[in-house]
Amino acid sequence: MALTPDFFGRDDLLAKVDDHPYARLTAGGDDVRGYVLAGALAWTSLGPWGPIAASLGDPAPVVALFARLAADGPLTAGTWLHLPRITRAAAAVLPADTHDDWDYLWTADAPAPRPAEAGVVALDPAEHDDVAAVLDDALPDSTSRPDDPRIRQWYGVRAGGRLVAVAGDRSLNGVGFLAGIAVATTAQGRGHGAALTTALTRRLVAEFGISSLGVMSDNTRALALYRRLGYTRSIPRTSVRLT
Repeated sequence: MALTPDFFGRDDLLAKVDDHPYARLTAGGDDVRGYVLAGALAWTSLGPWGPIAASLGDPAPVVALFARLAADGPLTAGTWLHLPRITRAAAAVLPADTHDDWDYLWTADAPAPRPAEAGVVALDPAEHDDVAAVLDDALPDSTSRPDDPRIRQWYGVRAGGRLVAVAGDRSLNGVGFLAGIAVATTAQGRGHGAALTTALTRRLVAEFGISSLGVMSDNTRALALYRRLGYTRSIPRTSVRLT
């Protein structure tokens, strides 16, 4: 028997997960559908940027739930599934061609100011080629690019007459979210990333009461930096894309 939604709407979802920031960020639009099965909770949403399927709960039940949804039809090819951290072997039951391990981090506290924050500036669209150059150099796999409609504003730091650090404000659904944080390889280790992240975190906490970001789990250097800046709450994630 095909699974049918157990509830509809963003408000119902947030009530079930105690207003979790990850659910707040990922569940948007008018077509939020929730599914509950054996200790797993998942939701689908069209949102403003296409289909998404996300979850909270124990890994094994979430995998089983998504496998059912993929087989029954609610999940279509190309949809990204965002699960608790699972191994590639555990994900093998899902018809997917990509496997990314990452962490979702958040904070409700504004970090202490840094003198270098004075160098953080908003960037004009005319500077987006320079943003792309920094991303290509330091973060080539980033899904946040200068032409990404999800980005509200790009910010950067210049040194020696060139752009050396960038970050995008990709806040959504009332949750502050930073993306595409990158420092040119020749300018790393000089505090540019810390200054940029600090300034934007303070801005998002002031606007939304929370700032969050995602970082690949093997990027230990970035994880250590973000935790020093107050991003001490986190959940491990695995994302796969349905074939």
